[in-house]
Amino acid sequence: MQMLNHSYRGLGLLMQLNWDRILFVGAIAAALFLGAFLGSF
Repeated sequence: MQMLNHSYRGLGLLMQLNWDRILFVGAIAAALFLGAFLGSF
């Protein structure tokens, strides 16, 4: 149980550190999708 709690805390820290990177990749993907959608008209 203690090991599970420790790994969960480590995962939370990893998510906190990489949250801006995930958001950045998501914003690029959304912009590419929007560009393809607008370019199809």
